[in-house]
This record gives sequence, C-alpha cells and structure tokens, in this order.
Amino acid sequence: MRIYDLILKKRTGGALSEEEIEHLVAGYTEGSIPDYQMAAFTMAVFFQGLSESETLFLTRAMVNSGQKVNLDHLPGIKVDKHSTGGVGDTTTLVLAPLVAAAGVKVPKLSGRGLGHTGGTLDKLESIPGFNTGLSDTELAEAVNETGAAVAAQGQNLVLADKKLYALRDVTATVDSISLIAASIMAKKLAVGADALVLDVKTGKGAFMKEREEAFELARIMTAIGRGAGRDTAALISRMDQPLGRAVGNALEVKEAVLSLCGEGPADLEELCLVLGGWMVFLGGKAESPDSGGEMLKELIENGAALDKFKALVKKQGGDWKAVDDFSLLPEAEQKIRVAADRDGYIIGLDALKIGTAAVVLGAGRQKKGDHIDLAVGIILEKKIGDLVKAGDCLAVIHARSDSRAELIESVKSTVRSAYKYSNEPASAPYLICGWIDREGDEHRV
Repeated sequence: MRIYDLILKKRTGGALSEEEIEHLVAGYTEGSIPDYQMAAFTMAVFFQGLSESETLFLTRAMVNSGQKVNLDHLPGIKVDKHSTGGVGDTTTLVLAPLVAAAGVKVPKLSGRGLGHTGGTLDKLESIPGFNTGLSDTELAEAVNETGAAVAAQGQNLVLADKKLYALRDVTATVDSISLIAASIMAKKLAVGADALVLDVKTGKGAFMKEREEAFELARIMTAIGRGAGRDTAALISRMDQPLGRAVGNALEVKEAVLSLCGEGPADLEELCLVLGGWMVFLGGKAESPDSGGEMLKELIENGAALDKFKALVKKQGGDWKAVDDFSLLPEAEQKIRVAADRDGYIIGLDALKIGTAAVVLGAGRQKKGDHIDLAVGIILEKKIGDLVKAGDCLAVIHARSDSRAELIESVKSTVRSAYKYSNEPASAPYLICGWIDREGDEHRV
C-alpha cells in the first residue's frame, strides 16, 4: 500500500483500517517512511481527528513497535496509575506505597520533569542512592517483593512513540487529542498492568486548559483501555493552583512522607485517597472506590503506608533512613520569604507561574538533558481561600547560596504575581471535576 494514499485518505476524512495503521507505524519506526510523509499524516490527523477505533489501532501498533514488560507471572491484579502532569503533583510518591500496603501490586514506569511539570523520577532520585534504572526483571522482582516499584521507561519500549513525539514537537501537532491519547496509553499498555487509573488534569497548570478538553481526553483514553482489555477508569482533577504546598524535587519527597504519615496538605491527601480508592477497587481489594479510600485512610493511620514506602526505597537502593531524617535529603541554603503586598482573600494562584518560577530556580528542565538542582524549589504558605495581610508570607523560596540576586528577584516577582486577591471571602476550589468509571459512564461534579 502507498503511504501517499493513506495520507490522502485521512486528509479527506476517511477512516483507516487496522492493517493500514500498522503498516504506517511499522514503516515509520523502521525508517522506510520518511519524516516528511509522517509529518503530513500527523497534520491530517490534527485537522480530521481519529475515530475511537482508529485511535485504538494506532495505540496497539505503537505498543507493538517495541518491547513490552510482561508481568503475567506475578500473582494478583496489577494496577498502574498515570497523571497527565502539573505542578506539585506528588501523587505517585504517595500512591505507589499506599496502594501496595492495601495488597494491590503497583508497577509504575514514570518520567522526568520537562518545562513547568515535575518528574517523578527526579523527585525519587532526591533520596540518596535511589535507583530508577531497573531492568524488566528487576522491576518484576521489586513489585513481587514489596508490592510496588517506580522506574524509568526502558529505551526499547514503544519505539514508535519516541520518533513520533519528536516529530510532532517540531510540526505543531503535539496538541492533537487523538495523538496525545495514543501516546499516553501506548506507554501504559506496554507495561503489562491489568488495570489503569488515569488522573487527567485541567486548568492553568495543566496541558488541557479547558475542562471539556480534559473530559474528552479522559473519554478517549478509557475507551482505549477497555478496547485493549484493561480495566480502566479516569478522574478529572483541577490544576489551576499547585497541588499541595511543595514545588521542587526534595521538597516534594518531604511532603509525600508527611502525607503518608497523615500530616500532608488536605488537597494532596484528598486526591490520593480518591485515586487510590479507585486503584484498590480495580485491584479487587475493595467493594467500591469509596470503601477503598477508607481502607487507605486506615493504612496511613496505622503506619503501614509509611513502612511500605521505606521498603520500596530500600529495595530500589535508596537510603530509607532519609524517610525518617530529612537532613539526609538535598537542602538549599537560602530560604527567602515572598511577602504579600496587600490585604485580601486569595482568589487565584497561577500554577503555571509557580511551576515556571521553580524551573528558573533550577528545579526543572527547559529542555531535555538540562541539569536540575534537586534541593531548590518553592513552599507555598498561602493558597486559594486564605486571608492575608500585607507583609504576610505567601511563599518561601529555597535557593542556593550562590544564586544571583537578579534571579532571586525575578523568581520573587513571578511568585508574587501568581497570587490574585479580592476583598470578599473566597472558598478553596473543588478539586475533583468528575470521573469516568470502568464501564465508560461519565460523572460530573
């Protein structure tokens, strides 16, 4: 079959067969289809979209383009979780040990931070010695022994996605919902979990700025999961303001530990209990997501969740004593207050600005390969709904002693500009916008 004909078919709104999509993906992966033809195809998809069936075919073809992680030999239901990313999103660090403590196996392949979004691997590597570079055998062994493992995606997993994403990045086709869904789900399906819980973010600090776009992405991804034989549910959660109070790698590790002790921020705890409740439910250990959440509360209260995190850290070569002694984690020398410049109630806290400020400090990457500083970041002392007086501390910047004065002033200015005020009281925004259950039914809050 000619690639020209497939491009023309999609450009004019036609539907491609599974065989045609497999041919396209396989040819591009092996190099027989050039970039310029695949770029034309992705642009056709950007304008015409893909049907539910076509998106599933594309996802399957991408999964088959590389190696897969086989966990079939492990007993029990394996449940994975994915977040579409944001600022201060520390949920994986809390959920992996928490859900494992409930008896559900959690194999998690995660990524590194890029732009304003933080990376789970970077956060965990704040713990001295923590090894995220597990082989497939080591991953399976860790999951079998401790119940959970968090590692980097192997180089040979979903090969087509690596090439395709790089191409989309330079051809203005990244924000195609069909291609986003296929990219995310191909990586999830290649891991070999039996069930999947998705956390689709919406708001200023999220990739999907509008709520309807987030619901659409969640609908497509859950449909792919069901079509691939995976028990799949999705939550749509807000990312207008950062989740929790810590933004920065070692700072978020500390916050995750506090959350596992029941002393973390209320919004982070709420989201983890809801997501975790779904994971425990799909893992067959609870009769409903709500009862799964209640089970997880007990595991936090009795210390089992924290013990499981220590076991996970130890198994992956990390210094588990850092969980009890934060002085063993990287720490920045400067602690700089950002003061409010007026009285009022906080009605807005721009997550994108806070994430950008953290990147400027060195906590994130502006491009792949950039070095990051695991110690620096921002702690938010005030969030939406809080009443402040002029001079009150809004946030604390954690910076290195050799940071340039102009850089610190720039970060302070950005953080201060992220806050919006009103003279009238404001309540904290609801966190959960809705969910899509395992049958594909949509529920809105």
